[in-house]
Amino acid sequence: MSVELSRSHKLRKQPNAGPVKFVLTPFHARKRLSISGGVNKVGFASPKRPTQNPEPDPLPTFGSQGRRFRVVTNDTVVLPCDVINPGVFILAWKKGIAVLTAGSTKVSPDERIRLVDGNNLEIRDIQTNDAGNYVCQIATMKPREISHTVEILVPSRIKSVTSGGNIDTKKDSMIKLNCEADGNPVPNITWTRKNNVLPNGERNATGDTYIIQSATRHDAGLYICTAYNDVGQPAEQTITVNILYPPEIEVERVWVHSGEGNEALLVCIVNAEPHAEVSWYRDTLKLDTNERRITEVRGSRHTLIVRKVQASDFGNYSCVADNVVGKSRAYVELSGKPNPVKINSNKNGRHQNNYNISWSVDSYTPIEEFKLFYRKVPLPDESPADTRTQYQWPKKPPTRNDNEGYGSSPIYGYNSMRNEWNDVILPAVPSEQFTHRMSYNIRGLDTASEYEAKVMAKNRFGWTPMSDVFKFVTSATPEIESNPKYQASYGISMTSNAEARDLGSTSSYNGFTKRSYNVIIFVVFTTLYFAFNTIV
Repeated sequence: MSVELSRSHKLRKQPNAGPVKFVLTPFHARKRLSISGGVNKVGFASPKRPTQNPEPDPLPTFGSQGRRFRVVTNDTVVLPCDVINPGVFILAWKKGIAVLTAGSTKVSPDERIRLVDGNNLEIRDIQTNDAGNYVCQIATMKPREISHTVEILVPSRIKSVTSGGNIDTKKDSMIKLNCEADGNPVPNITWTRKNNVLPNGERNATGDTYIIQSATRHDAGLYICTAYNDVGQPAEQTITVNILYPPEIEVERVWVHSGEGNEALLVCIVNAEPHAEVSWYRDTLKLDTNERRITEVRGSRHTLIVRKVQASDFGNYSCVADNVVGKSRAYVELSGKPNPVKINSNKNGRHQNNYNISWSVDSYTPIEEFKLFYRKVPLPDESPADTRTQYQWPKKPPTRNDNEGYGSSPIYGYNSMRNEWNDVILPAVPSEQFTHRMSYNIRGLDTASEYEAKVMAKNRFGWTPMSDVFKFVTSATPEIESNPKYQASYGISMTSNAEARDLGSTSSYNGFTKRSYNVIIFVVFTTLYFAFNTIV
């Protein structure tokens, strides 16, 4: 026979007892308290000395500890909840006030959530709203629980960039590039430039904003914003910067040499944004194309080609470039005059008091004459008042006589100021070669001294510009020479007026000089003369 005292207690009759014995057993504990005695008037056993039964089973405990989980979006996470001695107690998963599971029953309608391997909670395809604290709870009289924190790692994402990634601005303006990105953790932003360095010369820069203070056409290009937070792959977005500016013209050669019957190329390099239209002019007359005059465009290179050049084609040309921002013009001269002279001597002379200087010049038209300038390099403590005269040997300077043969003698210029330029005019030997070569021996120089020289050349169209200044040094020690009585110096010795005509200058032609024939005749004649006098 059994009597229920309450929802949590039962009163049971013990068999095989003299008097009636009942046991009071609480359901929430496993202790038994026995009451022995007889039955009193109301039918309950009279109490006797209580007896203690064996220890109850222990309460459940957790084999897992609370942790922080950092999970990348779209991944799966498993939250552990290992329970030791679970008994009959109910285990539940909660997030905030929401119950996700109770016992083995799934309460949440979210299909991504389920129990795995017993009491572990699995969340698939993690999203940002899954972040928070998850509690595993045991429903004891005083509930026991552990808590896991889930942090969602979000790969970098670029939300926006300046002007949607395309900027058009004028030259000299300030450009501000912005790049807004998000992610967890907050990403770092780096700026780079495709196939180039940044305008400040660096390879990269950091920060949400990059500023170009005063834009030039060279700052145009593709700028790359990269956001990265060590989660997933970096995010990138490109901003195209277009600098609008008027045409900028660079002339390949401001002075172009050509000759009659040859071809001439006049080139202008034009950069502009937007694209510029280019026209060619001769002085103020706009040129049209014809069979002798055509134009060619390759990228930014604009070329005017003049075929079978005539003397009337020589003159000033210009290229004019025009776009919506502005207009520019650059000038080119087409000339029949020789190219500038190039001096190609060794700067260290072999002799103490003379120096052999050599040069070359390119000209389609034959060279008529050269003009050589030279002087001693002034010392810091010297002044133009130094009046020591520097003469070009011989003692009596020769003068040119046009009736004595073409290009036969130099013409000397005298200057009493030691630090001023001395000049010599040298007639050239006619040549059909494009490159004309010449050498000349300068005498009467000081030992171990530094001099400078420059040369001009002339054809029937005029004089070249002055060559670059060339510096040379005379020797400090004498050179051992053979018997000067019979020595022949090819084209450089200047000892008399007659010899100056024959030996004063040379013009190279196919590796051998025409003056060399005169020198050979002179040597043979001199030898025969001395031999004849000896016999007599």
